[in-house]
This record gives sequence, C-alpha cells and structure tokens, in this order.
Amino acid sequence: MQTSDRENNLMKSSGIDYLKDPRRNKGTAFTAEERDKLGLHGILPPVVSSFEQQLERGISNFRRIPKPIDKYIFLSALQKRNERLYFRLLIENIEELMPTVYTPTVGQACQEFASIFRETSGFYISLLNKGNISQLLENWPEDDVRLIVVTDGERILGLGDLGTNGMGIPIGKLALYCACAGIKPEQCLPIMLDVGTENEKFREDPMYLGLRQTRTRGQEYYDFIDEFIQAVKQRFPKALLQFEDFATPNAVALLEQYKDELLCFNDDIQGTASVALAGLYAATRLNGKALSDMHFMFCGAGSASTGIGHLLAKALQMEGLSEEESLDRLTFFDRSGLVTTDRDDLASHVAPFASKNKAMDLKEAIEVIKPDALIGATGTAGIFNQEIIETMAAHSASPIIFALSNPTIKAECTAEQAYQWSEGRAIFASGSPFGVVHMHDEIRVPGQGNNAYVFPGLGLGAIYGGATRITDDMLIVAAKSLANAVSQTQIDHGCLYPSLKEIRDVSLKIAVDVAKCAESLGLTKDKVPDDFAEQVKAQMYFPHY
Repeated sequence: MQTSDRENNLMKSSGIDYLKDPRRNKGTAFTAEERDKLGLHGILPPVVSSFEQQLERGISNFRRIPKPIDKYIFLSALQKRNERLYFRLLIENIEELMPTVYTPTVGQACQEFASIFRETSGFYISLLNKGNISQLLENWPEDDVRLIVVTDGERILGLGDLGTNGMGIPIGKLALYCACAGIKPEQCLPIMLDVGTENEKFREDPMYLGLRQTRTRGQEYYDFIDEFIQAVKQRFPKALLQFEDFATPNAVALLEQYKDELLCFNDDIQGTASVALAGLYAATRLNGKALSDMHFMFCGAGSASTGIGHLLAKALQMEGLSEEESLDRLTFFDRSGLVTTDRDDLASHVAPFASKNKAMDLKEAIEVIKPDALIGATGTAGIFNQEIIETMAAHSASPIIFALSNPTIKAECTAEQAYQWSEGRAIFASGSPFGVVHMHDEIRVPGQGNNAYVFPGLGLGAIYGGATRITDDMLIVAAKSLANAVSQTQIDHGCLYPSLKEIRDVSLKIAVDVAKCAESLGLTKDKVPDDFAEQVKAQMYFPHY
C-alpha cells in the first residue's frame, strides 16, 4: 500500500523534530536506516559520522575559539542542539572544559547573560507569580526531577547582585552534576527566583530579562520563598534542593529554616566547607600535623568562611577537642577587622567565632596567634599580599594558604605569589584554577578547591541512597572521602585535590560513603544495599547513541 502525501509529510516532520530535540538529536551520526525511517536523507550530508568523529570535530571547534566567553556560547549552543554530544565532550575533556562551563568563565557569562541569551534554559519564577507558583511548576515538562539548583541572583560568585543574569550558575552547576556524577539531564532543573535587583545598571539595560525593580525584602521575600519551597515539595517530592548564591543573611536563614523540612543544602556554605575541609585533611599529609593540633585564621566572615568554620569545628571535635577548644582554634577577620567579643555588630552566624583577643590588624594577628592556615573567602583580590604571606612563612615551615574566592580576578593571591613569597614552602589551594608553578627546580601543582569535587557526589549519594536530610556528619564524611582520593604523587607535588580526570570515580566513592553515613544516622528511607556502589555505577548517566 502506498503512503499518502500527508503520511510522508508527517514522517519528514518527525525527522525534523528529532533534529530539533537536543535529547534525541544525533546530527550527522544518524545511520542510513534511521535516515530512511525519519526522512532525513537530503536534510543531512550523505556521510554518516561516528560519535568519535563528532567529538573530535567538537573539541577542535572549541579550541579554535580564542575568547573564553565565545567558547561558553559555543558549548551552550551545543548543549541545546545535541545534549549527548555536549555531555560526552564535557566528560572526556573535563579539565579543559570545566573552566568554561563553570568558574571562571561563568562569571563573565552571568554578567553578560542577557546580551548573549539565545535559547531559554531552566525555569524562571518571579514575584509576578506569587500565589500561583504551584500551578506554574506544572509547566515544567519533566515529572521525575531529582535535582534542583536555585538562586535569587543576589550574590553571584564574587560579583555581587546580578539578578536574573545569575541563571548561568544553576545551569552550570547542573551540567557538572551530569558530567561529574552521572545524574541524568532530564532529572535536573535550574531555577531562578526573580525578586528584583539592586544592580541599577541592569535595571536600566533594555536587554535585561528580569524585573526592573529593587529587591523585595523582609517578610514578603520570605513568604515568596516559602511558597516556592512548598510548591517544590508537592511537585517534585523526590528532589534534592540546592540553594546557590544567595546573600549571606538569606543563605543562613533559609538553610536554618528548611534543612530539617526537606532534602536540601547550601553549596556556598556546606559544599565550600566540605571541599575546604578536604583540602585541610590532605594538607596534614604534607605538614605532618593532626588537624586538632593546628590553628586556623579566616579572612572574610560571610557564609562561605563561617560555613567552613562551623564544619571545621565539628571535625576538630571528632578528633577529641571540646566545642570551646575547637572554636578557640579559629580566628576570623571581616571588613571591620578582627572578630572579637567586644563588638556589638556581629551576625548570629559569626558570633560563635568571636575572639577574646584585643583588636589588631591581620599582620599583627598572624604574628601573635601564629596560625598554621590562612583561609581567604573575601572576594577581595590581592588581600594576601607579600607582607602577609611572608609573615605566615616566618613562623611556619609549611604555611597553608587557601585563596578560595572566585572568579580568578577575585582571588586573595595567585599560586605563584603564594609560592614565591613563602620560598616555595606554602601549601596552596584556590577556588579558581591556576597553572603549574616551577620553584627551585621543582614542580608545584596548585590544587583547586572546586566545589565540583563534593556536591556531585553528595547529591548522587543522597538521591540514590534515599537520604532524607543532609547533615554535618555527611559533609565531613564527604571531605574525608575526597581527601583519601588524593594520590601520594599528587601530595608530593603539593596538590591537595585529585585530578579532575578522576572526578566520576571520586564522586562515586563520595556517594557511597555519604549514603552509608546517612543510613548510620537513620536518615535513609531504606537500607543501603551491600552492592550499592555497583548499583549506582550502573545507573550513572554516560551519553552514547
């Protein structure tokens, strides 16, 4: 029986639909048989490409693009055109592509998000939707969402309030969940909560895609967030919710309010803390000291620094110190100077770290307290100047210097500066990537304390382990798991983190340890099976045709 013209047109339309659907599109890799069935002959070039050829073409095109922001746009377009090719390219070239997909390039991408906008990704919920958020979420086409990364755009990296331009952060974080931990793309949902912006430049920019008003604050803001949380619990009851780049007061308040109500965590507070703690655990293999024998000085007292401090204090208590003793090992500086007990301007998340010392500047405090580690999360480039590093090196044979602010232009110091000013003795880690440094005929490999080492594995373990909550114990277990993944060769070169090439294996190990920890705490829905690692590995997303 001959097919009608209408039936032929429907088949051709089906083929075009495949090419337009990034989840099903294979581009030039559609086989001859598939082209027959879908009516793609003539629409595609006649030669059938292999997946490997497409990957080679993709990485070659990426490398020929000179500007990082244009590389970002290229990869974003590829993700919207051929999802499997995009993720395979990212997985197989993770070290090369991660700085483009996430820090530092994502910072510029967020600043220019409205200008470079091509196709929508993720989900936008604004104050205009208040009272209707639950119904609005029904518009998302996927029902089995397991991971949500949400931001309100107020504190994007070290760049400040970027409003809806901050959507680049949830998009980037979820791409890393897929590439680094094998979470299925269809189970991921990036969300932007638009409550306005204090960025006057954006409000006046005709290209800006968000509400052109100052930020809504106070009870109206918290009511809006609560409506969102309740709607998520109803629409996506199996989802892990990750708070991302909220300003410190809101970040702390929201985590405190919802941490026991649903499966959630704040990556800036808890993810950063776990990654930094892993770096400190690894550093003990270089300086030969126990964590509980060290003193730690923090520059910056925002959510990242105090998050590290709270988790570090818990880790010190696990090594036998009392709560008071552990807090005495931590000293904090903020914009007003040393955090001391005689100050009346301390936020609740900072107050536990107040020192009984008199007010003094950073250099004097280093000379008096003689910390083993100096940890920066200030967003202030160059605050760890030569004088500060030399002061650290004067009293410590192996000073630990963590310059955690990102993007790179916000780092407290560079890797080369830390090594040079300490005569090559610094144990260094950063939030953004730095290249290899040659010192005294030796190679120093600076470790990047990238949250991507922890949050993918944490999420993987929580989701497949059936965890009901994320706790400090689970974050400490993740930190130890990550630290144990660093090889002795890497340690010998001064690197505190494993190669990103190993990230999927590292994420699996973290996932197993996190799930077992959750079970031991009675925070899993079911028993974690003995072959949990094998089961999770079999389910991890790996793109192929």
